[in-house]
Amino acid sequence: MPTRWPAALFGAWMAVLAVTVAWLPGLEIPLRLVAGVTAVAVVAAGIRRSRPDDARPWWLLAAAVALSAAGGGTAEAPSWITNWLTWLEPAGTALLLLAYPVLAVALAGFVSRRTSSVRDWAGLFDALTVTAGVALLIWTFVIGPRMDGSAGEGWIGLALPVADLLCLGLLIRLATMPGRLVAPGHWLGAGVFAMLVADVAGLQVLGHLAFYTAAGLAALIPSMAELTRPSEVPPAETSRSRLALLGLAALVAPTVLVVKMFRDGQVAGLTSVAALSTVMLLLVLARMAGIMASHRQAMARERALREASAALVSAVDTESVGLAVRTAVAQLLPADVPHGVVLAIAIAQMEPQGHEAASQAAVDRATGTAARLVTTRDVDWAVAVRLTQFTETLRCPMVLKDRPGGDPLVGVLHVGAPTWALLELQRSVEVLAGQVALALERIALGHEVARRNSETYFRTLIQNTADVILIVDDTDQIRYASPSALDVFGGDPTGALLPEVIHPDEGNRLAEVLLAVRGGEQLQQQLDFRAQGNRRTEVLLELHCRDLRHEPTVAGLVITMRDVTEPRRLERELTHQAFHDSMTGLANRVLFNDRLRHALARSARDGSVVGVLFIDLDDFKIVNDTLGHAIGDQLLIAVAGRIAGALRADDTAARLGGDEFAALVENVNDPGAVEETANRIFAALAAPIDTDAKPLYAAASIGITTTPEANDADELLRQADLALYVAKGAGKNQWRRYQQHLHDDMVARLELRSALDHAVNEGHFLLHYQPIMDMAAGTAVGFEALVRWHHPRQGIITPDQFIEVAEESGLIVPMGRWVLEEALRTVAEWRRILSPGQAPYMSVNVSVRQIREANFVDQVRTALQHTGVPPQSLMLEITETMLVKDDERIWADLATLRDMGIRIAIDDFGTGYSSLGYLRQRPIDIVKIDKTFIDDMVASQQALALVSGIVSLAQSLGLTVVAEGIEDPANRDLLVRMSCPLGQGFLFSSPLGPTEVLAWMRSAQSIAV
Repeated sequence: MPTRWPAALFGAWMAVLAVTVAWLPGLEIPLRLVAGVTAVAVVAAGIRRSRPDDARPWWLLAAAVALSAAGGGTAEAPSWITNWLTWLEPAGTALLLLAYPVLAVALAGFVSRRTSSVRDWAGLFDALTVTAGVALLIWTFVIGPRMDGSAGEGWIGLALPVADLLCLGLLIRLATMPGRLVAPGHWLGAGVFAMLVADVAGLQVLGHLAFYTAAGLAALIPSMAELTRPSEVPPAETSRSRLALLGLAALVAPTVLVVKMFRDGQVAGLTSVAALSTVMLLLVLARMAGIMASHRQAMARERALREASAALVSAVDTESVGLAVRTAVAQLLPADVPHGVVLAIAIAQMEPQGHEAASQAAVDRATGTAARLVTTRDVDWAVAVRLTQFTETLRCPMVLKDRPGGDPLVGVLHVGAPTWALLELQRSVEVLAGQVALALERIALGHEVARRNSETYFRTLIQNTADVILIVDDTDQIRYASPSALDVFGGDPTGALLPEVIHPDEGNRLAEVLLAVRGGEQLQQQLDFRAQGNRRTEVLLELHCRDLRHEPTVAGLVITMRDVTEPRRLERELTHQAFHDSMTGLANRVLFNDRLRHALARSARDGSVVGVLFIDLDDFKIVNDTLGHAIGDQLLIAVAGRIAGALRADDTAARLGGDEFAALVENVNDPGAVEETANRIFAALAAPIDTDAKPLYAAASIGITTTPEANDADELLRQADLALYVAKGAGKNQWRRYQQHLHDDMVARLELRSALDHAVNEGHFLLHYQPIMDMAAGTAVGFEALVRWHHPRQGIITPDQFIEVAEESGLIVPMGRWVLEEALRTVAEWRRILSPGQAPYMSVNVSVRQIREANFVDQVRTALQHTGVPPQSLMLEITETMLVKDDERIWADLATLRDMGIRIAIDDFGTGYSSLGYLRQRPIDIVKIDKTFIDDMVASQQALALVSGIVSLAQSLGLTVVAEGIEDPANRDLLVRMSCPLGQGFLFSSPLGPTEVLAWMRSAQSIAV
């Protein structure tokens, strides 16, 4: 509910009670008690609602209301009650009187809380003065007469006005506090004043009801909390209203004296005394009012001078100084006083004109900053015309006696106004003029310091800059040369003609540039000119020129020259590095592509043929791995030189990165010329290349494409790359030209790679197992796991169709992990079904990329632990090319696996680049002879001798031999006679599924045919 509704309801209720009391005096006691209880409840509700910072004064106010209501009701009890309870009337009177000091303590609490942060002694004395005046009136006209009455009425009649007077004094003190008195304070004041009037007039009940109403209304107003908060307003000067209140309080005494003399018929002579006392008191009060007005005006002028000082300190030019002066004078004068201000600074900057002006300036220098009144027509005419509406002008010179600039007279401040205002303003204008003089001197000195610093700064820059600054006149003669010209030209060119210091070949161009600049053109680009520099060497100068002939301080062409010999050299080197290979010096990919696009543009115009050759060294990685990168770099540099030597002058050789090169053939009419270029490159690479290690042969594969196949640079590059890929796959060390079907094969390969990736993720693989036979006994001792791809459309796909793609894409790693785990699960199942004597071992192929996995050993160990297969039942097959690799980490991992009991086999032995000597250096257990040697044993004695030698060497090294691809009984018989223990091939069995292996193993018929 809004605050006004509870206040309105409470006020209406209390008004009803007051009317009832006046109309029915017999109900005075109960109605007074009801009014007191209602007021106490309302005060309590207001405290809970507004939550003042200090609720104690409000609770004391509620207690005063309660004591007043209880005491008044008890003291006025009917006689039939007081006769029976004789103590009731004295007790009620005591409670009623106690309410006044409690109220005084409450008011004192409000005063204490309000004055906790302010020391307002003036307000205290003002309150005491007013209270004393009121006390004199009450004493003279209320308390005095009552002291002559009966004793019973006298002491109660005396006590109530005295108590009211105490509360009134505290209320006046609260009203004179700094800051605005809020509405609750006004309500309390009205209530206490009404109670005082009612006690004096004998209407005690109505006065107390008015007090109860005021207390309740004050508590219901939300701002009631402000009465207990410290005032943050500083003590104010005595205002006119407060001075009038003090005057009224001071007039109480003579007024009382006059009244008593007329009323009591005192001596008539005292009337004159009282009248004169009143007049004197009024005069003193008027004088005090004048003093206060002067004090306020002095404070206002001091504030105006302080603000003017701050504005002058921040002023940066004479305009802002003039504005600050005009603002200050307007604040120094009373409002609405006409005035004019003229700040004459030019008088200090020129010689005074005329005898009167000179004499005034002399007087100004002599009097200093003393202001004097002069007739307006006697001042300078430039000032007088702006102050013609005033008869007199206040003239205040601005003089600095110790001014370093010479003349101490900085200027003159003129203020026009009525004469009385100028007389009051004189001292303030003198202070203002002194501040203005300092501000103007500070601004002038600041400008001078800035000017000198600027000159010094630019002089230092010119004398110490590395750029040469020349000033050339209309005849091209050098009138000024900066000191840096000595370092650039080896001498001072001042006095020489500008063309004489420039290279003779640049004379005509220089003349054109100077003519254009003198014609008003602006040079928008840098111009480089050659010149004969220091030590008689040629230097390159970057020239900038500006026409400053219109500037009096220059009056010529300003030419700035900078030695850019070294920066231009670095630019050329950086440009070369950006487009050439740093190691071989050939063009890089960026330059090659750029030249290819230009060649295609020329080809489109003249119909010539453009050819692109991609050249890749065969097996270059083996050189790096075996001989080191330093030898590999020597090989690359030599190959680059031979490729460049095999090309024509119009052709471009480039290194695209690593061991990849490219050649651009242009301006030929026949695509066959491009093929001839490839043959010349092969011929250039045929001779051995000497390196620090040993002579090396550089074999290369080349992919060729020409513009008849495509007219777009990106398409040509793609075709050449595809042709190179085909050349690599065709056996290396040869070239292939792009054909359309190559693109189709590549698309098919990409499709195969995508399908293979899907197959790896979805698990579309299965394993077949081919037995490894003990050829003497005719029994299977192990099985090799062979992966098959179960394609959803093509059916079962053998490894030779997808293993290469899996190696290139890296899919061989997850595929190999699955093969190992699946093979071990299968052999674990066999071991549970077959008898211990029949349990075979499992041979699994692992790729190089799979072995290079950092956790390969842990993968194998974990797979064995999960399946329960002993390490002795696992054999890992690696390719023969790994024998020559010096990857110590791989061989360390294989050695760890071998120490666990896992056997390591070399697959397809005899087809790679290995040496038989590596067999005793590596952790190898088994050698598997490649099928190509087995097939030729019967028809070729050389192949037979090679296989026999491998078997004998392996046996001497303690290695087991497995012959692969046995399909003919004659081959088997030869191997048995050579003492080759193990073999596998279609002669014994084709790869079988895991269930077929179990049936095959349980077959009673002889396996060896």
